[in-house]
Parts: sequence; structure tokens; C-alpha cells
Amino acid sequence: MKEQIEAVLRMQYYIEENLSSKITLADLSRESFFSPWYSHRLFYAMLGITPADYLRKLRLSKAALKLRDEPSKIIDIAFESGYGSVDGFQRAFANEFGRNPKEYALNPSPLYLFTPYKIELNKERRETMIETKNVFIQVVEKPRRKVIIKRGAEANDYFAYCEEVGCDVWGLLTSIKSISGEPVCLWLPKQYIKEGTSKYVQGVEVAVDYAGAIPDSFDVIELPLAKYLMFQGEPFAEEEYCIAIEEVQTAINKYTPENIGYSWDKDNPRIQLEPIGTRGYIELVPIK
Repeated sequence: MKEQIEAVLRMQYYIEENLSSKITLADLSRESFFSPWYSHRLFYAMLGITPADYLRKLRLSKAALKLRDEPSKIIDIAFESGYGSVDGFQRAFANEFGRNPKEYALNPSPLYLFTPYKIELNKERRETMIETKNVFIQVVEKPRRKVIIKRGAEANDYFAYCEEVGCDVWGLLTSIKSISGEPVCLWLPKQYIKEGTSKYVQGVEVAVDYAGAIPDSFDVIELPLAKYLMFQGEPFAEEEYCIAIEEVQTAINKYTPENIGYSWDKDNPRIQLEPIGTRGYIELVPIK
């Protein structure tokens, strides 16, 4: 099974690294070291989506972010997204998001973007690869801001939250332009938790005067200016994100902020950023 999982990972990496190029099943077959037929079947069995649909959704989601953030011509984005014509790109974009790309560029609203989660190597391999890594710490300041959040029911961590809410929320949050550049996961202090809802939520930080659209079933909370200790682990292989999280959280549990003249601030939320291998896993813990 390890060999098959690594084959799917190689196909995922190849797709992301060649997103603007033509990608065929033969290309993926060369990356996986299996036949085209078996590569297709393996990809679908492991991820629940065909390689073609994975590629289409990822390209269209990247295109949506460009339309939101860059003054690009639709024809340029269409070709960069692998489409041979503007008409084909417009139809695909509308079918995926229910919006015309030109209209979306003029008035961006929250969209359910595709989130290409990496398949995880089995637990046995993770446990054999645990080793001591450095965790870097620095004081950072968060401004007064609003956070658009989606609450769960009882979740205290990411996996329980996904079971309650689903994993598509992250794609929607990514489509909302954030003052911090990306969505966040939060462990809320009790004053921000509604009765019958979870401590752990996902959200996106926006300016305090934000007046844009709020997706249905989402809430908005306002957070004050606050200081945080940012704990950042070393870069890691994407499939080893669980180990990376454990290393940073162990460092947090052992750390004493009084050594630098602070104490933990229990009135502000603890923040988790998306585990991205190239930068290392990051958590921000509030201090005062």
C-alpha cells in the first residue's frame, strides 16, 4: 500500500507543478510508475476524484483567485488555465462556480474553491520517522479585525471539525480575500462560543470595516488588537504533516512565556495555519 500511496502523491505533485501545461494520463503514468489504466484507477480509489476532474477543479480555483486579485485579461487566464478558448473557459468556470468569470472579476463573492488535500502515508511510516526538529518562536501582533467563521457542533480539532462540517469550508474561505493572506483555524475562548457550538472553527480574517458578503450559516466575530507567540516548525514533507503538528504542539506545551516577560492570554483565540510543507507548520498562541 505504501508504494501506491507514494505513486498518488507523485501524481498530485506533478499536477501542481505543471498546472499551466498540458497534462495527459501518460504523463501521470510516468510519474506513478504504473500503467495509465492502473494510475487512473489508483488516483480515483485514493482521492475519490478522477485525475481529469482534479486537474480541472484545481485550475479553475487558481483562476478564480487570479480574477479576484490581479488585473488580468480573461483570455490570458483562460490560456494559463489550460483552455484553448475563452468560451471554453467561461463555460467551465460557470459550470463549476455558477458565476460568469467576467462578472466575478468585477464583483468577487465567496466561492467553494477546490482544496487539493494530499493523501497521507500510513501511520506505521509516520511513527518510524519521528525525529527532533527545531521550532522557531517570535512575537507578532494581530490588528483589531473581524473574522468570518463557520462553527461546528462539538469539535476541538481539525479532524472532528471536518466530520461535523465537511472539508469544503476551507475552499470557500480561501475565496474571501484575507488581511493575513490566508484562512485560519481558531480555538475560541468561551466568550466567543455560542451555546451548542464548537470551540474549534475555521474562518478568514478581514478588516474591521469589512462590508462584503457573508456566506449563509457563517458568523462574524470581532477580535481586538493582540500579541501572539508564533511557533513555526521546520519545513516538512507534505505527507508527514501530522508529525509536524505534533512537534510544534509539543514545543508549545513545554514553553513558558514568563521567560520573556509575558503570560498566556486566555481571552484571545489560539490560531492554527494550514500545514504547508515548504514553510513549516505554524501556530499562534496569544500572550499578554
